[in-house]
Amino acid sequence: MAFSLVPFMLLAMPIAEISVFILVGSQIGLLPTLGLILVTAIIGSVLLRVQGFGIVRRISEEARAGRVPGRELIHGVMIVVAGVLLLTPGFISDTIGFLLFVPAVRDFGWRLVKDRIVVVGAGLGAGMAAGMRGQARHPGDEQRPYGAQPRSRTVIDLDEDDFSREPSPDSPWWDDQDGRGGPKSH
Repeated sequence: MAFSLVPFMLLAMPIAEISVFILVGSQIGLLPTLGLILVTAIIGSVLLRVQGFGIVRRISEEARAGRVPGRELIHGVMIVVAGVLLLTPGFISDTIGFLLFVPAVRDFGWRLVKDRIVVVGAGLGAGMAAGMRGQARHPGDEQRPYGAQPRSRTVIDLDEDDFSREPSPDSPWWDDQDGRGGPKSH
């Protein structure tokens, strides 16, 4: 249902923006209208920078505290959308963009989508979801908070040229005390 509105919006938004440009331009003139568009783009880029750095800091704090930063990630997406809308020429898009910079509006958006999304840590996949329910991700793993580094699992990948069954006198397990060579006896 929502995707059926996309073609309509792609047609309706430019028509609405052009209509508002004409109305505002007829009231205040061409140069002030262009100046307003430029000013909103500058303000939008400043707000995007300030609030963007703030949201990145909060995402980092949430991850370090062992919590899934779902709310902060959605706020980050809304801030990026707000910045794009403010950089796009148009008064309607600017209004929507400025509204998305208001934390109360973003919280309302979060409440609308929070039950419909699942935030999974990068590289952890389904194991992360299991870990959030308090189950071990792998047998023997200790419980870790979200964002904590997993226990090291060393894998040595050898090519055919790297591996040989021939004994090597350079090996620490090679015993050549009796002159015959061979594995060390314990």
